[in-house]
Amino acid sequence: MVTLRKQYAVDRSVYSEDSFAEEHEKVYRLHKTILDHLKEYLTCDSKRAKNAVLSLLPIIGWMRIYRVKEWLLGDVVSGISTGLVAIMQGLAFSLLAGLPPSYGLYTAFFPMLTYFFLGTSRHISIGSFPVLSLMVGAVVTRLVPEKGQAANITGFEGLTPDQQRVVVASSVTFLMGIFQLAMGVLQVGFTVVYLSDTLVSGFTTAAAVHILVSQLKFVLGLEVPGISGPLSVIYTLEKVFVQITSTNICDLVMSILIMLAVYVVKELNDIYKAKLPVPIPIEVITTVIACGASYGFNFEEKFGVEVVGKMVTGYESPIAPNMEIFQESAVEAFPIAIVGFAVAFSVAKVYSIKHDYTIDGNQELIAFGVSNMFGASFRSFAASTALSRTAVQESSGGKTQIAGLISAMMAMIVTVALGFLLEPLPRSVLGALVIVNLKGMLMQFREIPYLWRRDKPDCVVWVLTCLGAILLGLDLGLAVGLGVELLTVVFRTQFPRCSVLANIIGTDLYRDRKDYLHIFEPNGVTIFRIPSPIFFGNIEFFKEKLIEAVGFSPLRILRKRNKALRKIKKLMQKKNDDVTETTEEPGMNMEELPVDIRVPKVDLHSLILDFSAVTFLDISALKGLKMVLRDFIRIDVDVYIVACDVYILEKLHSCMFFDDEIRTSMFFPTLHDTMLHVLEKHKEGTSKARASKVVIVHQL
Repeated sequence: MVTLRKQYAVDRSVYSEDSFAEEHEKVYRLHKTILDHLKEYLTCDSKRAKNAVLSLLPIIGWMRIYRVKEWLLGDVVSGISTGLVAIMQGLAFSLLAGLPPSYGLYTAFFPMLTYFFLGTSRHISIGSFPVLSLMVGAVVTRLVPEKGQAANITGFEGLTPDQQRVVVASSVTFLMGIFQLAMGVLQVGFTVVYLSDTLVSGFTTAAAVHILVSQLKFVLGLEVPGISGPLSVIYTLEKVFVQITSTNICDLVMSILIMLAVYVVKELNDIYKAKLPVPIPIEVITTVIACGASYGFNFEEKFGVEVVGKMVTGYESPIAPNMEIFQESAVEAFPIAIVGFAVAFSVAKVYSIKHDYTIDGNQELIAFGVSNMFGASFRSFAASTALSRTAVQESSGGKTQIAGLISAMMAMIVTVALGFLLEPLPRSVLGALVIVNLKGMLMQFREIPYLWRRDKPDCVVWVLTCLGAILLGLDLGLAVGLGVELLTVVFRTQFPRCSVLANIIGTDLYRDRKDYLHIFEPNGVTIFRIPSPIFFGNIEFFKEKLIEAVGFSPLRILRKRNKALRKIKKLMQKKNDDVTETTEEPGMNMEELPVDIRVPKVDLHSLILDFSAVTFLDISALKGLKMVLRDFIRIDVDVYIVACDVYILEKLHSCMFFDDEIRTSMFFPTLHDTMLHVLEKHKEGTSKARASKVVIVHQL
């Protein structure tokens, strides 16, 4: 690490905020009103209309710069590779949603058609995502349980249980799309920032546990009804272990072999990804082998293996969403919409930074909203992106969403012409593929010790989000995670790490006095720093820490002095002497006071408050701060506020903060200006060596 030793010297006058304002004229800007912003937003011209079209249809932007000779081959190869993965994942993840496998192919096709035109990311692969599939599956299981009566919903009459589940899944997805579209139109894409990486990591890890447990019945060949709601993981495990002796050995052996094969080949893909033109499509290979073995040896009849069964050939006519299902699932649909967008946006952001282009969060919300609404009309379920599928699309040479369109075409070919070949595929194979693809999410448990060492509040967010989502369900778990995350923010701002600063000898720098040995601390001066906004929630904490820093309560000192003053007045009246106004008045000999009268003194003459990290003050904090400052001023302690934000100063003026006691002259631009002013005013001891003229030598 190279340490710079350059020097610079500054020769200027000591400034307070008042003297700086007198010497340097400030430009006062007119701030736009809400009406001005609204008028500007509603104004339309040719340039604005062109930008609106380009924003709404990002395809126009990247198609104009498309390099056919350089990019087309890579997009084609990438589209084929991604399509193979998308087909297998669509079949597998449809089981999580409680739907027949053929509807997973719908999700790999329809949403991509609209995202191709509306999406701003050029690399993410649109389709099913295991977490969303599981969240949709929880609603499907609740309204159409595998055992028992379906919910009393108009529109279920005359439908088979599978058709009822499809109606539920598509309606929930349509409502999810409405939420996403509404948030995009209202320009609230920024809300995704409240889902931190830590929260998303804990949430997706919990989802992986749910997915793992839900797939055990397929891997073991057991008949376990779907369970949703709080403690569903525990209840499902209970039912699995009750039936564990009924495990289908053929399903179990086949699942273990496929998981081992897929895991090993995926590891080899990672090791040799620089040498392989495209990753080995091991999911496709194992699926083809399993299909052939199941068909050739008749696994369904000989070993009782449950297979995919009849695949829907072609596409069905579009359907309208069910309004009653909207009412039943609104609470679940909103978190599904948030999670789907948050995951997709975070993945898209990674690849946009890597390939140097921009993505628009609000436009992504619109794109996903329209895509999910369009897909739901054709019976697909919730679409987002999967990191593994997107990694295949990008690493195999994909440059634009033409690769995504080609992958969607492959799903269409399978649906229209080749679906019957997948009918003998054992469902345990799909379950095994789901489980082996959870490796990345389950490995996030390794983040716990790292977070505990680096940031304990973040670790608490991760653990409580994960536990909440595992035990209470994904929707309630997400709410728990958000609540805990906001509480940590409140905790950090309500109880900040306040410190007392000291000057580093030979510099104009001020640091925590506990962290350095060679420091300069003038007698009678305390520099106090609070590194957070001051608001109604932490103003009392600010007062407590300030009193702790100076070593006394100014209000208590003031009360004791007033009490002593009253005693002195009574004493002087008895002696028929003149009544004085203060105990410090000239002519008052403190040594002649009676022994029982004590006038408390303080060793502090200057208190400096470093407000460089204070970003705002609310009205409650402003009132509390004014009371504290008055208490110190009334016991003859000079108070200075340093590096106060200009907007806070404006607010102080507008709120009538200043009066005869609290004046603008107590505000200074820097700590060093304030210190030099204090040393000049109180020339004692080491302060005599200091000059009023600033000559700073700062070593870097």
